[in-house]
Formats: sequence, C-alpha cells, structure tokens
Amino acid sequence: MATLTDEQRRHLERRLQEERERARAILRQYDQSDERNGGDAGDGDLSHYPFHPADQGTDSFDQEMGAQLAQRASRDLEEIDEALQRLYEHPERFGLSETTGRPIPFERLDLIPWARTGAETG
Repeated sequence: MATLTDEQRRHLERRLQEERERARAILRQYDQSDERNGGDAGDGDLSHYPFHPADQGTDSFDQEMGAQLAQRASRDLEEIDEALQRLYEHPERFGLSETTGRPIPFERLDLIPWARTGAETG
C-alpha cells in the first residue's frame, strides 16, 4: 500500500491552506457585499427602485449567486478544516480512502486536497 511521502503531505498542507484562504476570501467578499446592500441601494443608486424591471432581476440574480457561492465556500471551508485536522492528527492515514482504506491518487488530492475517498467505482 503506497502512502504519501512527507514531501507530498507538505505539498497537500500548502494546497489546503491555499484553498482555505480562497474560501475565506469568498466569504469576506460576500459579507462586504451583503453589508453594502443592507442599508442602502449599494450600487450608487439614490433609491431602491431600478430604472428598468430587468435591473431588479439582475440584482436579485447577483444576490442569489453570491449567496450560493458563499454557502459553497462555507461548506468547503468546513471540509478543509476537517482535512487539516486529519492531516495533523494522523498524517500516516491522510490520503487513504475512508471507504476502502486504499490510497487516494495524489493527482486527485492535488485537485481536491480535502477528498476523503478516491474515485471508487463499483
């Protein structure tokens, strides 16, 4: 059973930290956008009334998309923090599938460093 090398674990720790910062940046951006839109029109308009009905639809779509991105970033952040905890507490088991116990390919971990399983098929 091939396990990760110390160098690969260090690389994955850096990847997890990078992805953690990416998720936190998305959440900060959403929080700032949400604050801007809370008290006033937020986009420089003097009122909440758009000039055209399509403007209101675009604003609603943008707000919904931002909320979905923030929700995904929040879930990712939780997964990343759990992966870092697993890496620190049991480095020798990091990178092993939780369902099969087999090594998760390093290429998969490089793309999704918080992966808990490989791409097992049947």
